[in-house]
Amino acid sequence: MSKRYEIRFSGAGGQGLILAGVIMAEAASIYEGLQAVQSQSYGPEARGGSSKSEVIISDGPIDYPKATVVDALLALTQEACDKYSSDLKEGGVLLIDSDLVKRQPEGNFKVVSFPITNTAKNEVGREIVTNIVALGAMVALTGMITRENAEKAVLARVPEAFVELNKKAFNLGFEKALAAMA
Repeated sequence: MSKRYEIRFSGAGGQGLILAGVIMAEAASIYEGLQAVQSQSYGPEARGGSSKSEVIISDGPIDYPKATVVDALLALTQEACDKYSSDLKEGGVLLIDSDLVKRQPEGNFKVVSFPITNTAKNEVGREIVTNIVALGAMVALTGMITRENAEKAVLARVPEAFVELNKKAFNLGFEKALAAMA
């Protein structure tokens, strides 16, 4: 029987969550040699409405491409946390943006929290890389993909002029998630 791992990136449209999911799926399939599928859903507002990106990673065939019992959930907004935290499996991981998600749900899962958006804005220097900070954090928390292979997938997706910016964002997210878990 294959091991299936379900990851959901959620927040608002325009936060780059779909791209984060695509990169994670590419890292799993291209660089790790695993099976992966990515799907997405967003409201009628491309910017500002509810948005989610789901990634299923498995060491065998994936029969159903949607998340049913989520192992790891990223919530960049309170609305996303409220809407999707009930799908998180017992023992799963919930990663939240501590500045934007003030009410944490009850449940038998690990909550990891740090200011994801402000990390991108103030420490990396560009809020637009919030998704890459979050991706780095999810890679650290899930352990499904090596740091090196995930970084390769990130760098394969960005223009040359933005390589260093995205490297910094990814690695800060990775390190901050590990520190928040300690």
